[in-house]
Amino acid sequence: MAFNAFANVFRIAELRSRLAYTLVLLAVYRIGIFINTPGVDRAAMNAFMEAQKQSGGLVSLFNLFSGGALEQMSIFGLGIMPYVSASIIMQLLAVVVPSLERLQKEGAGGRQKINQYTRYGTIVLSIIQGIGISRWLASLGRSDGGQSGFNQIVVPDDSAWFTFMTVISLTAGTAFIMWLGERITERGIGNGISLIIFAGIVARVVPGAKQLLDLTRQEVIAVAEVLGLLAFMLLIIGVVVYVERGMRRIPIQYAKRMAGRRMFAGQATYFPMKVNTSGVIPPIFAGAVLSFPATLGTWFPFLQDFQRAIEGNLWIYNGLFILLVIFFAYFYTALTFRPDDVADNIKKQGGYIPGIRPGRQTAEFIERVLNRLTFGGALYLAVICVIPSVISGLLGVRFTFGGTALLIVVGVALDTVQQIEGHLISRNYEGFAGPRGPRIRGRVRAAA
Repeated sequence: MAFNAFANVFRIAELRSRLAYTLVLLAVYRIGIFINTPGVDRAAMNAFMEAQKQSGGLVSLFNLFSGGALEQMSIFGLGIMPYVSASIIMQLLAVVVPSLERLQKEGAGGRQKINQYTRYGTIVLSIIQGIGISRWLASLGRSDGGQSGFNQIVVPDDSAWFTFMTVISLTAGTAFIMWLGERITERGIGNGISLIIFAGIVARVVPGAKQLLDLTRQEVIAVAEVLGLLAFMLLIIGVVVYVERGMRRIPIQYAKRMAGRRMFAGQATYFPMKVNTSGVIPPIFAGAVLSFPATLGTWFPFLQDFQRAIEGNLWIYNGLFILLVIFFAYFYTALTFRPDDVADNIKKQGGYIPGIRPGRQTAEFIERVLNRLTFGGALYLAVICVIPSVISGLLGVRFTFGGTALLIVVGVALDTVQQIEGHLISRNYEGFAGPRGPRIRGRVRAAA
């Protein structure tokens, strides 16, 4: 059954070409990881990152999201995070700037203009973060960079030319990754930006597994603890899949209506509202926001203490991360889901929720249900993202593939499989869910 579903994927020429295009661009991204930034001693940088693996913190998290680019000090060292940060800023500005709010309502043309502004913002943020990273690299091994016990010089020749080349290389690398993501979204399968993050995380699975195996051989951690951690991960994956497919179905009743000379009877359907409406966006946004102190702390001395605190203390970092995840879950849901618009669409189509008056009362009912679902979804995201890292910390092992990475990998995989499923069903091929019909539900928000 499963073999037939996978065989059907390669029987559709368009789907086959889209998959090949996506895989080729992801391969280009992975090859670029090993192109070194000029002026950086890769061996010294690898030694520094090896020391960071034992203490965890933001540096290890950024290295995970960049797919090991920071460890290699690649031209892709900034990853896609500047683009994510620029998207956050644009969505914030769209709430307070009337002209941007009007652009959002102008359809495809307005969205294209906002995407252009987001690209410009990405370049600006890449330049700022590139300057911060160049100064941080130059400090490693000289002023210790706040990391005691590391004395190797990462940048042998620190000069204005090194700073310029580092900023240009990292900015160009981020712009290229952004272009790859947009091309994958347009001509490939799945969301390109999410797939790039997905590829970077999955690429670290094998080194992470090797690290666990080495620790087991050295008897630093018992085999039973490793098996327990892996079993717990499988349980977390099951919970993620279950919740991501969960939804609240609001019943919708449509009255009888005339179309020409024909009378159509009233229909009963439902409006689906996902438990986790915001998807993987809150953890990604939270990680992007926590990257700002690491950059600004290089320039402003009064932020260095805060930078060291969140990098060196797992509990402070997790506490801030939980608060940011909950905030962005509500914030992103409020931006993307408008109960008033949903209520108006239901009313225009002649529908109503049984026991609820059309119009304002319907909007209030949907908003009340949405707030409850968002609260549960935010707690679910916070728990999933934090618990694996807490447990690995209690075991004394910094396990690379933590809760945030697990959530992103499973979520992006569900979304991509859902798109493939849509291609198969639209061409009368049997999907991954079997002959009884598609049951795979991703994070695509339904609209009435």
